[in-house]
Amino acid sequence: MPKRVLTGTVVSDKGDKTVVVRVERRVKHPLYGKIIKRSKKYHAHDAANGFHVGEIVRIEECAPVSKLKTWTVVDRIGTAQVGSVDIAEPETFGSPEPETKDTAEKPAKASKGAKGSGGKAKAEDVAEADA
Repeated sequence: MPKRVLTGTVVSDKGDKTVVVRVERRVKHPLYGKIIKRSKKYHAHDAANGFHVGEIVRIEECAPVSKLKTWTVVDRIGTAQVGSVDIAEPETFGSPEPETKDTAEKPAKASKGAKGSGGKAKAEDVAEADA
């Protein structure tokens, strides 16, 4: 009987000589007819610890190696895709303008809608604005 061969993505390589591979398949919903993705995780034996997270691998059915491992990694199809990280300049986050009278009044007006202030706070804010 031929051994099954599946293709999936390595999602964990933390175990010694073990990788967890997520295999996705597309199926048609029985009632609505929409194509949906279904995935399943398989524990596969990796004797050399040569496969890492993000790589696309091919796994093959084998005799049980342990309680969960009944698959062996055959080969690597694609490498892990590492995204580039852009770090912005620190100056872009702060305001380059010196603090003026307008920016100094903003925190005082922010407390205007606080609970428990009642009508007195609104009258005080109006009086401060007139002054």
